[in-house]
Amino acid sequence: MKRKITIIGSGFSALSAACYLAKSGYEVLVFEKNETIGGRARQLKKDGFTFDMGPSWYWMPDVFDRFFADFGKKTSDYYELIKLSPAYRVYFGVNEFIAIADNLDEIVATFEAIEKGSGTTLRDFMAEAKSNYDIAIKDLVYRPGVSPLELVTFETTKKIGQFFSNISRDVRKKFKNEKLIQILEFPVLFLGAKPSNTPSFYSFMNYADFGLGTWHPKTGMFDVVRAMESLARELGVQFFINSNIEKIIVENKTAKAIVVNGKRIESDLILSGADYHHTETLLEKEYRQYDEKYWSTRVFAPSSLLFYIGFNKKINNISHHALFFDTDFNQHAKDIYDEPKWPSEPLFYANFPSLTDKTAAPEGMESAFFLVPLAPGINDSEALRLSYFDKIISRFETITQQKVKENIIFKQSFCKNDFVEEYNSYKGNAYGMANTLLQTAFLRPKLKSKKVRNLFFTGQLTVPGPGVPPALISGKLVSNLIDKQFLKV
Repeated sequence: MKRKITIIGSGFSALSAACYLAKSGYEVLVFEKNETIGGRARQLKKDGFTFDMGPSWYWMPDVFDRFFADFGKKTSDYYELIKLSPAYRVYFGVNEFIAIADNLDEIVATFEAIEKGSGTTLRDFMAEAKSNYDIAIKDLVYRPGVSPLELVTFETTKKIGQFFSNISRDVRKKFKNEKLIQILEFPVLFLGAKPSNTPSFYSFMNYADFGLGTWHPKTGMFDVVRAMESLARELGVQFFINSNIEKIIVENKTAKAIVVNGKRIESDLILSGADYHHTETLLEKEYRQYDEKYWSTRVFAPSSLLFYIGFNKKINNISHHALFFDTDFNQHAKDIYDEPKWPSEPLFYANFPSLTDKTAAPEGMESAFFLVPLAPGINDSEALRLSYFDKIISRFETITQQKVKENIIFKQSFCKNDFVEEYNSYKGNAYGMANTLLQTAFLRPKLKSKKVRNLFFTGQLTVPGPGVPPALISGKLVSNLIDKQFLKV
């Protein structure tokens, strides 16, 4: 008789684990509290417009390829990828932007034109970044964070200094132009911490950016969710939506069942892909590994203020991905991490998927979403949301030299309170726990409970960390640990 595994949540890490566990022969049931699967990667459809509600950057295509290859599949079996050219634009002022090309040679030329000598420096920097990528993404991140010895390899010992320096310091030693510095610091923001608190070794994110390029699934990131759901169903996984988990039942220090919408569902093993902190609140206190003091002293990635916007016309002077760095980068980072508050002059990001995907908006119109990174745990109100929308849309109009506010025919916001309500997210964080030196690998919350047998975790608060590719990897790591445990029985 097959062992039965129940999975809490249906985000990328949970979908990944479901696929691997079903392939191993378990009966796998996935329970999602919301009405659609995908976790933070859900899709919003309204008035003819389509939006990815969460992740919008498709980086590290090799990680996605490796996931599907584990099942004898290819990404192209499920969705089509488009390489974006330019990958993105970074705006610094009125009609003042730097476009990042889809290949390193052109990016080198762009750097050289802005700062003499920086082209050669960038090639050297990227060679080191690629070396780090090969070590990290092809090896280290596929280790389960059980022991510090996982980080000790012949290759990492040669780079030990990079774990005790930081991205900001290294970039500023090599480049002088502030705009180029900000572009090189940008990729590590996906890891959830300030560049000055992110170890130099994480320069592999720069290779993910400049070396591998920025891609877009033909009709959005939800294509990946649909692909993973399709694969999971092919493997026999069962999905249950509108299924709120109310409690994890522990008997004799062993996870025995979950309570879903008032109903007890027995299980041989429980795996949570939901927020780690929230999952432990479903347990009696004696079975929780990490207390409130632990969580309150962790460095969390930002929350976000998001606006999903439908325009009744095409928008000019934009690219698929656009970063607006026309205000003080360091001050905004301080407002997130050092003295948490709403930023007075926020940086923001804008995404225009309808430039690439014609199904994202009605003909002649444009879909977009705007994102402002915020400190987790701060006050959130409708009045604040509206005031910040006015701030960023006014700046957007000024920088791109066009009027757009009167062309908005659909607008929906999503912020800290929604992250808490929709995803049970700790303090409303959007990306999980930051990858700082003291929150890397074995120093992150564990995949396997130390207090409850047959209770496991996956996702962005455990290993390897925040981001979609790490979530796919996290699902694989935890499924491997589960396999090993059952092999011992």
